[in-house]
Amino acid sequence: PGPQPQQRPQQCLCPPGDLIEIFRPAYQHWVLYLGDGYVISVTPIEEGPSATLASARSVLSRKARVRMQLLKDVVGNDTYRINNKYDSTRTPLPVKMIIRRAESYINQDVSYDVLSSNCEHFVTQLRYGEGVSDQVRRAVGTAGVVTAVLGAVSMLGLAWSRSREKHY
Repeated sequence: PGPQPQQRPQQCLCPPGDLIEIFRPAYQHWVLYLGDGYVISVTPIEEGPSATLASARSVLSRKARVRMQLLKDVVGNDTYRINNKYDSTRTPLPVKMIIRRAESYINQDVSYDVLSSNCEHFVTQLRYGEGVSDQVRRAVGTAGVVTAVLGAVSMLGLAWSRSREKHY
C-alpha cells in the first residue's frame, strides 16, 4: 500500500515537512524532508563511509547527532518513499513550525535508543509533536510471538521427553 519505493533521488518531489522512509537491508531509516533536496535525521556521532553502516551503528550507540544532509547522500543505493502514514491518526504541525523545530536540532547530539528514541521517533516528534514508531511495535510484537512459539515448542519437547521416560 502507498507510494512505490523510488531509487536514487536527485531531489524529492514532496513538500517540506514530509516523512521519508528509506529501505535499508534489515530495517527502515526515517528522515524528514526540509526542502531543496535536504533532509534531517539522526546519525551516529562518529563519521563513517557508508550511509547504511552509519545508520546501523546508531543502534549500538546511546547517542546520535542530528544532521542536515542531501537526500541522495542519505539514501545512497537504497530505495525510499514518501510516507506520512500517521497523518490518518495524527495532525501534522504547521510546516513552518516543523521546519523551525527541525533546524533547531541541526548538529545537536541527542539520546538514541532503538526501542524508544530512534530515527522514526525523532522525525515523527518533529512532524506531529509525538514520537511514534510502528517499526518498533512490529519488532516487539514479532519478538513476543517468536518467544511464545519457542516457549511452546520447549514445553512440548519437555512433555514428550517425560512421556518417553515413563515408557522405558
